[in-house]
Amino acid sequence: MRFSVQGGVLLGMLMMGMACKTETDKQEAKSTEQEEPLNVILMIGDGMGVPQVSTAYYFGEDTPNFSRFKQIGFHKTSDKSHRITDSAAGATAFAIGQKTYKRAIGVSVDTIPQETLLEQLQKQGYQTGLISLTTITHATPASFYAHVKDRDMHEEIAEQLVGAKVDFIAGGGRKFFRDRADGKELFANFKEQGYHLDTLQLSEVVLDQPNAYILAEEGIPSKIEGRKEFLTDATSMALDYFEKKKKPFFLMVEGSYIDWGGHAKDAEMMVSEVLDFDKTLGTVLDFVEKHPNTLLVVTADHETGGVSIGKFYDIDESTGEKKEVPEKVTVYFNSDQHSGELIPVFAKGKGSENFQGIYENNEIFHKIQQALHQKPITQ
Repeated sequence: MRFSVQGGVLLGMLMMGMACKTETDKQEAKSTEQEEPLNVILMIGDGMGVPQVSTAYYFGEDTPNFSRFKQIGFHKTSDKSHRITDSAAGATAFAIGQKTYKRAIGVSVDTIPQETLLEQLQKQGYQTGLISLTTITHATPASFYAHVKDRDMHEEIAEQLVGAKVDFIAGGGRKFFRDRADGKELFANFKEQGYHLDTLQLSEVVLDQPNAYILAEEGIPSKIEGRKEFLTDATSMALDYFEKKKKPFFLMVEGSYIDWGGHAKDAEMMVSEVLDFDKTLGTVLDFVEKHPNTLLVVTADHETGGVSIGKFYDIDESTGEKKEVPEKVTVYFNSDQHSGELIPVFAKGKGSENFQGIYENNEIFHKIQQALHQKPITQ
């Protein structure tokens, strides 16, 4: 086959044009991918400081899923009224981006309601979900949808949840929805709003409806009380539900009883809850790795128990003599209350690099916002 010089030039120009178009298409596709709304998953291990995370390495059978993170930072927990915070002020700082007073839910220091991250994202078309082992009206989940001056206003918080239009709800707290001082039957309100409601089990989700699973009078049982795989199962169900809906989502998952183990000075309870949280974390990390347009942030509101991991001793009952067992460790509690320890922050996915360093707890809200707007934080 013969080509003229002119024909060869034309062919070359055509091929260059096609190559340029291909490169342009790639850049446009990349730009479109970058502009897609970001999924956000926030996991809160209530009461989980560095010592609690450490127990997963000493008492778990497998390598903890915490080891899968490269981006790690710390946050400072003090609130506006107390150096030692509680779950309400701690979670509210995450939810509204500002520090407030102890016991506050979704309000500023002067009790003015503030728009939460969940509420902001709903306005942007996001699906939203909340999972907790305690009553779903408890301080941590409530901080993302409710606005009350005190965390113990459970009946008012429950009524606000009915109107919050959260797409996936899983936790306890039946009594605050039906056995109320005002006589209201709020489960009927859920059904009126089109919810698939189950108060007995994690039944199959209904894809074209919001889903609410409120499965205990107060909290779901702890692991040592016989809880099975509720946290992992509910989280898997939520992720599958959101994936099938094909819309961006915000999901908060709380491992509640790490905190309760600290308050009770119960090492078995605390360790079993950390291991359960870590198992659920593995499920979430698998999702993030398959869906890279997702940001996962894992942290806690505070540490509970002043926990440390130290030497294990065998004690001779007759003499009281102590002998160290080199291959074992044990859990020590300094108190049965919250402590002021710095709290670890683990992040993975888009924007995770912004979570390194040491910063105030309310900065987590702003760092998530930075990721949502695809803008890295400049140092």
